[in-house]
Amino acid sequence: MDPSYAGALFSINQQGIADFACPPTLLKHLPRLNGPVDLANLAKLRSRAIGKGLSAPPVLRQTAGLQLANFSIWSGVGVDFQESQELIVSRTVIEGAEVVFPEGIRQATVVVDQGKIVDIDPSTVEGVDNRVEAHGLHLIPGVVDDQVHFREPGLTQKEDLHHATRACAKGGVTTFLEMPNTSPETITVERLHEKLALAEQKCLVNYGFYMGATTENTAELKLAKRTPGIKIFIGSSTGNLLVDEQAALEQIFAETTLPITAHCEDEATVRANAARYADSTEVSDHSRIRDHEAAMIATRRAIDLAHRHQHRFHVLHVSTAAEVAIIRDHRQLITAEVCPHHLFFNVDDYERLGSLVKMNPSIKMAEDNRGLWQAMLDNEIQVIATDHAPHTLEEKQQPFPQCPSGLPAVENSLALLLNQVNQGTCTLEQVVQRMCDAPARVWDIVDKGRIQIGYDADLALIDLSLEQSIRNETQQTKSRWSPWAGETLKGWAVRTWVRGQEVFRREGEQEWYADEPLGQEAIFDHDRGGYWATP
Repeated sequence: MDPSYAGALFSINQQGIADFACPPTLLKHLPRLNGPVDLANLAKLRSRAIGKGLSAPPVLRQTAGLQLANFSIWSGVGVDFQESQELIVSRTVIEGAEVVFPEGIRQATVVVDQGKIVDIDPSTVEGVDNRVEAHGLHLIPGVVDDQVHFREPGLTQKEDLHHATRACAKGGVTTFLEMPNTSPETITVERLHEKLALAEQKCLVNYGFYMGATTENTAELKLAKRTPGIKIFIGSSTGNLLVDEQAALEQIFAETTLPITAHCEDEATVRANAARYADSTEVSDHSRIRDHEAAMIATRRAIDLAHRHQHRFHVLHVSTAAEVAIIRDHRQLITAEVCPHHLFFNVDDYERLGSLVKMNPSIKMAEDNRGLWQAMLDNEIQVIATDHAPHTLEEKQQPFPQCPSGLPAVENSLALLLNQVNQGTCTLEQVVQRMCDAPARVWDIVDKGRIQIGYDADLALIDLSLEQSIRNETQQTKSRWSPWAGETLKGWAVRTWVRGQEVFRREGEQEWYADEPLGQEAIFDHDRGGYWATP
């Protein structure tokens, strides 16, 4: 990108005309302009340009309230809107919070402008539009959930982007990365771009989408750019996404350059176990079918591929303590994650919750809970994500084995971990490292995961003293249920911002949500080299 455009993106002349300068190479990354340009489009263009590393001059903030009469794009195509409208630009100061910085926690004042964190503890703050008094609360970076299934397109009876991103906002999640097993599957660059365009119209928080690997789409995987990486289903998938043939796996690891992640359960082991329990109607047998050995074989296989081909690899939803010994040998290539259901649930919970906790990989034993907790605390597992994968309650209440696997979690995951902070199981710094900083580093997400000058103002204000019970009827997910329903947790997000724009606020029993899609496409810089290459 020509840096000369940086200072000229937006300017306001003496006649009050706003001009937008844009090189043709950037146009493909900006919202499509059809018909008259209104201020909503202007805001999207500004934010998208900023997200691409370009900056808008301070004059925009200083001219809040200016009546604009003309708006033109210097790309060979000019468009005007006829009616004067008011340009609103917000500058926010959050004062007095205990702020979780990479180096530790301290009370600080954070200044947000143009979607960015622009100052910390300034001597004076001028031109403030919003002042947030946050004494007694903690300010953390927005959570980055790197594994969700939001079901759109094609499966929207279970979940959709609108409801799912409201759930994210409520839970302090400001960026999600979604898996490719929608309908149709995200297995071509064209489908990836279609998904990104859909998200722009619907998402309250920031978004990114993985490319799905098949046995035949290596060429498409090599072309993809606007994605966190490649997802392989080594076991447990639908449609064309199952890849368990060694030759196909070798090709993907050898010929592609994007980071790879995988669902690791050995398909042959699962099928053999399923045949053994073919007549079972006991949901607890799900953990015998998808057993420790199935997880171990597939994880060992994938990590061997990563080491031999020197390819960055991320192990999704580690479910057994035994896998920790394998992922520990990372050699600057391997990262791993754990999900709340594998930290909190085990086979004893089938009696109480039945199919609600039927998951792939399956929940395991109490000793696995303990081992996974310790691995997370020791940074042998770097990321906490949710694998948010809702089905309707009607679907989940079908008898075993017809009941599907998966559960919703994005709006409760942070609270579940904050509750553990209050119980002394882990520290707030560890929660922020695993849920905010680490996933941004693993997937090379630009300007996410930390409270630092120059980073995006994706923020969550949390009240560690707030106690609230999880109730199905208040869940924002379209599925409207949670396996943690009835549990009272201490520690919740009370306000959430996405690029400096408030998307959620909790006031007593009342909840407020932004009514427009404020999320933007996450930007990935894979030249950074991932978790082990970034401090």
